[in-house]
Amino acid sequence: MRMKNLFKSLCDKAQNIVITTHIQPDADGIGSEIALCLALREIGKNAICVNEEPLLERYKYLDPIDCVISYSDYIAQEKEGKATVDLFIVADTNSLARIGAKVQSLVPNTKNLLFIDHHPAPKELEAIHCIDTTMAATGELVGSLIEALGVSFTKEMGYALYTAILIDTSSFRYPTVTGNTHRLIAKLMDTGVEPPQAYNKIYGTKKITYMQLLGRVLSSTSSTADGRVAWLSLTEESLEKFDVDTEDTHGLVNHLLILDNVKVACMFRQIGSAVKISFRSAGDIDVGVMAQALGGGGHDHSAATVTEGQIEDVIEKTVRKLELMLDQK
Repeated sequence: MRMKNLFKSLCDKAQNIVITTHIQPDADGIGSEIALCLALREIGKNAICVNEEPLLERYKYLDPIDCVISYSDYIAQEKEGKATVDLFIVADTNSLARIGAKVQSLVPNTKNLLFIDHHPAPKELEAIHCIDTTMAATGELVGSLIEALGVSFTKEMGYALYTAILIDTSSFRYPTVTGNTHRLIAKLMDTGVEPPQAYNKIYGTKKITYMQLLGRVLSSTSSTADGRVAWLSLTEESLEKFDVDTEDTHGLVNHLLILDNVKVACMFRQIGSAVKISFRSAGDIDVGVMAQALGGGGHDHSAATVTEGQIEDVIEKTVRKLELMLDQK
């Protein structure tokens, strides 16, 4: 109730509202900001989504009336960025450093700043923003805030929020999914959202080269002797060879969650001189804490970190550390 009251109070006092999300945004951030923008326009607000870069082509179907524009386009429209912003909303992150340097330059001219997020944050930050780590996705939190405004969901809002939640829960399989999540999903479906269509649009139809890459990646699956840690690896060379977009690889690690005895699933991806490590939990193991211990962070069931080194060495060192952490459980 506190967050709903805070959100409604800030919106009531604002007319010009800018909404953004983190750089290299996923569908949760994009769907959340679009739905927020549409809802705020419904109550007469001058709302716009301003991201560091233009929306990728693969996400444009979520934005049929072009709510999202790039920072450059915003500056061109707003007389060199001097227009007063009454409320600056950041969706799906609680760190200004993650929204990009260009968009961040808009913050000093803002009367009020509000984070809307479901990622872990300091308690001091949670106290004055709309941050709820019990929500399955930022899209779920946004849905509850839109209802607090007294706005009825439209089909456009429905598709944006349904997709946001679908993506951030790996198709509703994470432990943060609750009855309330599904009750919101039911309301979104009542607007005309069709689950098969929503799924196919965001995941897309795949080329045969994607299936070939999937086969290559899954064939690299390894595990510790006891099966508690399982991992697969992905290289830039493989992405180039099979002509697959990086965006299509984020869910590959989830295939490991069906393995017997697995506690922690990992995907290692070489990016230049560094390796990105994605973690997933199959149960009560908090991979967010594990990722934090390795210099990253995230949720208890989904997290990541980046470390310098070559993939073979990083795999060996990381798996050894994960085993030591699991031994403490």
